Amino acid sequence: MTKIKGRTLLITGGASGIGRIMGRMALQRGAKKVVVWDINEDNIAATESELNSFGEVKGYKVDVANTEMVKQMFALTTKECGDVDILINSAGIITGNKTFAEQSQLDIDRTMAINATAPMTVALQALPPMLERNVGHICNIASAAGFIANPRMSIYAASKWAVIGWSDSLRVELQEAKSNVHVTTIAPYYISTGMFDGVRSRIIPILKPEWVAKKILNAIEKNKKISSWPLGYHLIRTLQALLPLRALDLLCKVLGIYNALDHFKGRK
Repeated sequence: MTKIKGRTLLITGGASGIGRIMGRMALQRGAKKVVVWDINEDNIAATESELNSFGEVKGYKVDVANTEMVKQMFALTTKECGDVDILINSAGIITGNKTFAEQSQLDIDRTMAINATAPMTVALQALPPMLERNVGHICNIASAAGFIANPRMSIYAASKWAVIGWSDSLRVELQEAKSNVHVTTIAPYYISTGMFDGVRSRIIPILKPEWVAKKILNAIEKNKKISSWPLGYHLIRTLQALLPLRALDLLCKVLGIYNALDHFKGRK
């Protein structure tokens, strides 16, 4: 079991959406300190102001797609805030409602850098000290899009498939080494945050941010390996293994999965 109480958490993308909510909830659970990394200075200031009443919080402006900045800011973070006990890789972007042919090279590079490469880059800084202490937890926020193909979000899906593959491989490596450092991969369906503004789901419910944040922290404390929600989504993954692709495509159309981005707006 991983205890949040008395621990220092680093949350990337922690100044908005579920990142900010997880920070608040972690402090409410007795976390020693919450460190927020984000690209938006205004959101960092607002997060520090909001969370200060719950406990100690420190924010840093960090572009997680910039490898050298990540290295420098992680060194500064540990110098000023102490060891990172729990890392939550939550930063992410989406360039939805475009076919792949409509995407630019910049869309590809930026999405893969933030969603796929950055979690590995940050973990590469956080993991060695955890291994030295033989204690720690890395939680990587992926997506249901990392399991099931989805039109008009192909690059986002690719980035999340990459996260899942890397994250669970890391988990197995640490498990085989009998390490007390744990890895949890989170793969939720759409969440009603600004990032997914305009997304509509015909049958599968869109998840509430507060509920998801609570489930993620619970998964960390229980050392869950992979957690994905909602419950009905697990049935689709089972059918994915059983049905021919033509039948699976039809099912995804009926459920509205393939049309979820028809009215997508995203974060402004």
